Amino acid sequence: KLSYLKSLYLSYFQIWRLITNYLFFGPVGFNFLFNMIFLYRYCRMLEEGSFRGRTADFVFMFLFGGLLMTVFGLFVNLVFLGQAFTIMLVYVWSRRNPYVRMNFFGLLIFQAPFLPWVLMGFSLLLGNSIIVDLLGIAVGHIYFFLEDVFPNQPGGGRLLRTPSVLKAIFDTPEDDPNYNPLPEERPGGFAWGEGQRLGG
Repeated sequence: KLSYLKSLYLSYFQIWRLITNYLFFGPVGFNFLFNMIFLYRYCRMLEEGSFRGRTADFVFMFLFGGLLMTVFGLFVNLVFLGQAFTIMLVYVWSRRNPYVRMNFFGLLIFQAPFLPWVLMGFSLLLGNSIIVDLLGIAVGHIYFFLEDVFPNQPGGGRLLRTPSVLKAIFDTPEDDPNYNPLPEERPGGFAWGEGQRLGG
């Protein structure tokens, strides 16, 4: 598989496969619906939670995680990485919300940081390979460590910095406190009808 992928990427210049391999979750069935629900739920909670107002940082996490997964996936012969990407999002959310109590199908109650491991065990019960889940957990941990843990360690610092081009594209510029808006931009628009009082 490794040589086949290299030939597709390099010899035939099918670069789009670097993106489309994240869009395939297998045939429609329980596993497909399971991944869709978790992808939507935890992607949304991250975007509205710890990444609120930081769209560029959110996109950078996608790019960073996707790049690492593509590189690691080549060495473990994984072609489709959609499920691993979902687990990465779940891992990052769970580590940033460590005190949230989870209820898994009414059978298990546990703290959020255990969620990726519970999902991996559930995937194992369904007969799936846990290599995909381990890849997602590993990449999620690398991102979480570099973004949330290492900068707060003695002698640590931020190694992951969102490129300015992403901030220019996705983040809205901060309002200038000294900016005086034009009349048509003010609440209520032009001050029609206002003027000097007669006899004043």
